[in-house]
Amino acid sequence: MGFELFVAALVVLAIILMFNTVKVVPQGFEFTVERFGRYIKTIKPGLHFLTPFIDRIGRRMNMMEQVLDVPSQEVITRDNAMVQTDAVAFIQVMDAASAAYEVHDLTRAISNLAMTNIRTVIGSLDLDEVLSNRDDINERLLRVIDAATQPWGVKVTRVEIKDLDPPSDITEAMARQMKAERLKRAEILTAEGDKQSSILRAEGEKQSAILEAEGRREAAFRDAEAREREAEAEAKATQMVSEAIAKGDVQAINYFVAQDYVKAFEKLAISPQQKTLILPADMSALVGTIAGVGTLAKEAFEKGGASRAAGSVPTSQ
Repeated sequence: MGFELFVAALVVLAIILMFNTVKVVPQGFEFTVERFGRYIKTIKPGLHFLTPFIDRIGRRMNMMEQVLDVPSQEVITRDNAMVQTDAVAFIQVMDAASAAYEVHDLTRAISNLAMTNIRTVIGSLDLDEVLSNRDDINERLLRVIDAATQPWGVKVTRVEIKDLDPPSDITEAMARQMKAERLKRAEILTAEGDKQSSILRAEGEKQSAILEAEGRREAAFRDAEAREREAEAEAKATQMVSEAIAKGDVQAINYFVAQDYVKAFEKLAISPQQKTLILPADMSALVGTIAGVGTLAKEAFEKGGASRAAGSVPTSQ
């Protein structure tokens, strides 16, 4: 019976020795080892053997990147506006011994450090700058907090402001200001559109006026050319009739009489007050006069053609 108790005691002692001697560190963690309460080394992930009853595990440090929520707080800006803000920080322990023994309650220390720096950075800016320069605030916070946590063996990788909530009255004023600004932009765009439309309309009217003026100029040129040719024909006819009269041709005298007769009859026919057209009794005389003029013109054209034909015959040497 006593032997069995002795064996059982040895087994229990062996188990205790094994648990105090063999240590397994999981991936992503590092353990500090203390000997009689004094730090001696840091063991990495894997299997390790310690001196039983002398060495023991001090702190189990998480070496993975961690997310630290910074509590919400009210901050006064440089222009005395109250802003409710919170943040989030991403930290990673780089030196397990420093993180374990250089500061007490690492996460609480970093959280308080972030809160004080948030008040410092936001308090140095106006409200408009705080709301519009969030990236600059994040950069300044990261630079300051990372420098302050280096002695603790911690690397701050990112600091991000999550929420920035101004008071309700300021929010309403900002909403009214944004609405007024948008209305202003809409009116400016409308005015620009009206201006552009007026310019295009004026350009179109200008081009239309230019084309219309060019058309009138072309029409006037054509009318002048027609009148010039008509005058030339009239002068030529008058010359031919005068030559015929000089030669004693009686029909040539009827040309001027018939011309005035026809013009007078034309005015009589197109008069707006004329409702009844009275034809002269002796229409045969008018027809005979016109026939005589036609005969005279035919003879003149035949003479002109003969003279041109004679001028085209070459002379003998």
